[in-house]
Amino acid sequence: MKWLDEDQLNAWMGFAGLLTALPAELDSQMQRQAGITQFEYLVMAALSEATDRTLRMSVISRFAHGSLSRLSHLIKRLEKRGWVHRELDPADGRYTNAILTDAGYAKVVATAPGHVRLVRRLVIDALTPAQLHRLGDTSRRILDTINPGEQCPGARR
Repeated sequence: MKWLDEDQLNAWMGFAGLLTALPAELDSQMQRQAGITQFEYLVMAALSEATDRTLRMSVISRFAHGSLSRLSHLIKRLEKRGWVHRELDPADGRYTNAILTDAGYAKVVATAPGHVRLVRRLVIDALTPAQLHRLGDTSRRILDTINPGEQCPGARR
């Protein structure tokens, strides 16, 4: 077993702290300001960026790193609010699509400014342009190690 050296441990511990603190802060703000979870927002935002505001449930599940069962429960909650509906994929009936409704799109549009302000305050404005560029490159590299060849819906490389 090769242990982490001091620099590696310091980098890892800082990153591990970020993995805990940032999602908690984003989720807390989302629930206070919009009455939804960060996970709900991410799924609806991904749908809002997709062609015809439609994605296969399996694609959303991979993007959100959630099980199909967890995603199905989330989509059911969003359906009850009138923000999403499901239908069989017309290209292949073995799959189910999630479609963002006009009301769901309106929720994303109404929620986005507060989310963007917080992302700017916590991440974007805390970094120089060069650091932000490195963060993007580093994040994509790590994500590509986890999910080779996959791109997050709405992401631009």
